[in-house]
Amino acid sequence: MNHWIIAPVILPALLAPILSYVMRHDIVLARWASMAGTIALAMIAIGLSLLAADGGTHVYYLGDWPAPFGIVLVLDQLSAVMILLTSVLALIVLWHAIATGWDNRGRHFHALFQFQLMGVCGAFLTGDAFNLFVFFEVLLIASYGLMIHGGGKVRLMAGLQYVVMNLAGSTLFLFALGTLYAATGTLNLADLAVKVRDLPLEEAALLRVAAVLLLIVFAIKAALFPVQFWLPGTYANAPAPVAALFAIMTKVGAYAIIRFYTLVFGPDVVATEGLIGSWLVPGAIVTLAVGAFGVLAAKRMMPLLSFAVVGSMGTLMLAVAAFTPEAIATALYYLVHSTFAAAALFLLADLAGSQRQDDRLVQQAPMVQNGLFAALFFAAAIGMAGMPPLSGFLGKLLVMDAVRDMDWMAAAWAAILIGSLITIVAFARAGSVVFWKATAQNPSEDTPNEWVPPETQEGTRASVMQVIPVATALTMLAVLAALAGPLATYFDGAAQQLFDVDHYVDAVLGASGETLK
Repeated sequence: MNHWIIAPVILPALLAPILSYVMRHDIVLARWASMAGTIALAMIAIGLSLLAADGGTHVYYLGDWPAPFGIVLVLDQLSAVMILLTSVLALIVLWHAIATGWDNRGRHFHALFQFQLMGVCGAFLTGDAFNLFVFFEVLLIASYGLMIHGGGKVRLMAGLQYVVMNLAGSTLFLFALGTLYAATGTLNLADLAVKVRDLPLEEAALLRVAAVLLLIVFAIKAALFPVQFWLPGTYANAPAPVAALFAIMTKVGAYAIIRFYTLVFGPDVVATEGLIGSWLVPGAIVTLAVGAFGVLAAKRMMPLLSFAVVGSMGTLMLAVAAFTPEAIATALYYLVHSTFAAAALFLLADLAGSQRQDDRLVQQAPMVQNGLFAALFFAAAIGMAGMPPLSGFLGKLLVMDAVRDMDWMAAAWAAILIGSLITIVAFARAGSVVFWKATAQNPSEDTPNEWVPPETQEGTRASVMQVIPVATALTMLAVLAALAGPLATYFDGAAQQLFDVDHYVDAVLGASGETLK
């Protein structure tokens, strides 16, 4: 076994309690330790990506217990991509939190941050459905603390809604797992893949119930209609660096849908054939519409960005809903793009908010670095809206191409094109009000038709260290566009591997040579 496979889980799990109990009163030491741990996680993720590039499925047996009797972690190209994405995003967000001082507004920011990374990485690596639930709970508990970091009545109220919604989702997850175990007698994903395909059609009623329940649970995590309403309020009121980190949270739900409905309830499973797509397609289209109109109606910057995340999830899930290797490869490309685009916008909103009275989309005095922030916003906005030359344009083109042979192609294309147009209009309006029309302070009473130049406040100027995370996230969008060919090849390999169920089963169960009876 390769012990590096468990490192993305063990590293933050060991670092978090040290940060919590030993370094919580020394912010400088906590910053160095947390940054060093996150850099190490990124280096490990790069190594795991190179390991998975051979197209093999690498399995780690905890306690050396063979599957399906013991707990396993599974590394393939999909999980490697998600771990690498998480680590790079975490590094960008942590840098911003330290540079802006957000991490110093509570004693446990760095500990919660590491616990969050542990939960996310564990969810991407686990080969067991119940342990997916466990890692979901770890990342959710950490996210509760990060959500209310810094305090405030509004943030506490939004955090309460977030907690209630996710507790309901967790309860439903347990019901789904119980139903799945009653139908198959196992929760190991490889073992489930075998048992589900061997289950007679007349005995598959419980299996179909479990498949639908799991889809609802993962739809909550991915913020799909009609359970998307928690996301705008949560992201809009969370600290901006936390909202940027949460950009990966919805992708955990998307990953779970991709993993379960290709491996366990795949297109070749007669018992659930056509069941998931009939729910997922309309849900994705409506989610895209909700996101687009939410962006257009938003009167504050943070809600605008939150609804943009909702809309991007709708676009992503349209690609996933096709459940073909080509569509899944496209979905992975767009997933990576949308994560960095959302992170860049949230971090930029935080920098801009520190130089404005609030984040309302109204004309105010220009910011100290108005030109710089306007340029960064323009780049991030065209990335999120899907305009050339950044990766959003390529991502949406690939999504449209991936679904062109589907019966619902016309509806999907219309939703993507109209949604993109509405998003462009909304971002153009927001940018013009916040940046380009902000040329002076309010007119004076004596000369109502003249603008009074603002006073420069050097104390609010963002430093180079504070701008670097936003610039890095935007650079990732440019890299995605420039390296679209090689990345598409890698994602295509990951998608082909996903649909090779026999290869996954042989890799996980091969050592034991049997399944649970």
